[in-house]
Amino acid sequence: MNLFADIRVLVLDCLQQMVAAGQLPDGLTMDSVTVEPPRDAAHGDMATNAAMVLAKPSGQKPRDIAGTLAAHLIADDRISSADVAGPGFLNLRLSPTVWQGVVAAVLTEGTDFGRGTLGQGRKVNVEYVSANPTGPLHVGHTRGAVFGDALASLLDFAGFDVTREYYINDGGAQVDVLARSVYLRYLEAHGQEVAFPDGTYPGDYLIAVGEALKDKVGDAYVDKGEEVWLEEVRNFATDAMMDLIRADLKALGVEMDVFYSEKSLYGTGRIEAAIDDLRGKGLIYEGVLEPPKGKKPEDWEPREQTLFASTEHGDDVDRPVKKSDGSWTYFAPDIAYHYDKVSRGFDALIDIFGADHGGYVKRMKAAVSALSDGQVSLDIKLTQLVRLFKNGEPFKMSKRAGTFVTLRDVVDQVGPDVTRFVMLTRKNDATLDFDFDKVMEQSRENPVFYVQYSHARVASVIRKATEAGIAVDDASLRAADLGLLDHEAELGLAAKLAEWPRLVETAARSNEPHRVAFYLYELAGTFHALWNKGNDLPSLRFVQDDPKVTAAKIALARATSVVIAAGLGILGVTPAQEMR
Repeated sequence: MNLFADIRVLVLDCLQQMVAAGQLPDGLTMDSVTVEPPRDAAHGDMATNAAMVLAKPSGQKPRDIAGTLAAHLIADDRISSADVAGPGFLNLRLSPTVWQGVVAAVLTEGTDFGRGTLGQGRKVNVEYVSANPTGPLHVGHTRGAVFGDALASLLDFAGFDVTREYYINDGGAQVDVLARSVYLRYLEAHGQEVAFPDGTYPGDYLIAVGEALKDKVGDAYVDKGEEVWLEEVRNFATDAMMDLIRADLKALGVEMDVFYSEKSLYGTGRIEAAIDDLRGKGLIYEGVLEPPKGKKPEDWEPREQTLFASTEHGDDVDRPVKKSDGSWTYFAPDIAYHYDKVSRGFDALIDIFGADHGGYVKRMKAAVSALSDGQVSLDIKLTQLVRLFKNGEPFKMSKRAGTFVTLRDVVDQVGPDVTRFVMLTRKNDATLDFDFDKVMEQSRENPVFYVQYSHARVASVIRKATEAGIAVDDASLRAADLGLLDHEAELGLAAKLAEWPRLVETAARSNEPHRVAFYLYELAGTFHALWNKGNDLPSLRFVQDDPKVTAAKIALARATSVVIAAGLGILGVTPAQEMR
């Protein structure tokens, strides 16, 4: 049930009636007609722009169209009033039975209420985290992991066939540095004193890896040259780091469908195949690039390179894929990786990158456009920095990683549910302040608590009603007389529930899961307001002397908790049954 979509259908039907009656010309395009919440809730329940968008093509005044449309709409039992406002907007108020019907729909559909068909089963690949396998995940990775995972769940809820993917960056020089760092810990495990040169990884997390390597190979690599141990230690260390990363992700509630190795692209012909595909389209050529912006010509040595004509697909400049010495650039395996994604039949690709990857956006979009002949979309979402605070001051934990605050540090402090919710309280491209004191406060200022408290309050009401012998199971609540919900505060809460399906669709279209967190906070606020009104008006309390009235009121509360549970499920947060 999507009430906004249903009313839009009604508006379109009425417009067709106007066409049939000669009140509008035939052949008008109705695609731009919308039905949305009004900017000011005091103006009504919904608003349509129909008269505004049809005025010019029909040669009529917007207010004239709106007035005629209002007369058609008011004939429908669901519409209690239709008022023309401003230059021609039409504000609608719906009858109480509509809102009461929303409660019934939620109780009937359960947490599937709002589950959409926007995706129509289209295949979407969401790649996120994709950290170098050189150490545990840090707090920046945490935000990308939460954002990507919530986005994947949101798209699944909206009807897409979603694959969660992690790209293991195990093909570059940083993995050799990891191997050398593990080798030093391996020597330590054999009792040797070692020093970590600049550029190596001195974090304590590698101590256990060095000891594990000793357990596996004994002293076979002690005092041996890299030609003996580098490849084996690289593979061993990468596997150990990926085990650590998988464990970190699991602690956060994140599980991937696919782990794709960059290393698998090298020596297998996959990079060559991707570049050949572009070459066959006339997009690969030998050329010399202009000096980069800010670089003086005298400081730039022009060299002929193999270039991808990415400007033909929206990029600012063409990009090198092979260096003058014949080796691949960093961009080449990324092209090959996305070529593989396109070849796997995905209809859309989404990459979640850190803010420092902003310069990669246009070139990757150009590559996917070229590789798929414009048939596969790529949306790249950048996640901004996370700033940690405690007692209002910048906060630095003990860094067992040696150089950064880890995901585990954060999760161990506040738990996975709080971590996930807070990471979604800002849009992905805005810097996020994570205050360890505030996220544990039991107040309205803490959105995690505020939303969880609303769910726990409903659970408490249901427990108390059950103890009093009142039948409040879902089957009984579905049979309740919802016509008894007639106070404006109760109908307002039902109206807020009605926004959920539209919110899911809007958030999925824009790939913005933070909208779910914002909605849940607003829904919780509407519920708490009704609860607080009950302190002054006993007739609004959820448990009444009349069992029929109690059943209707608890049905509304239960519907609220169902939607909250569905939203928290998308965010990967467990709904609270009680607050401690």
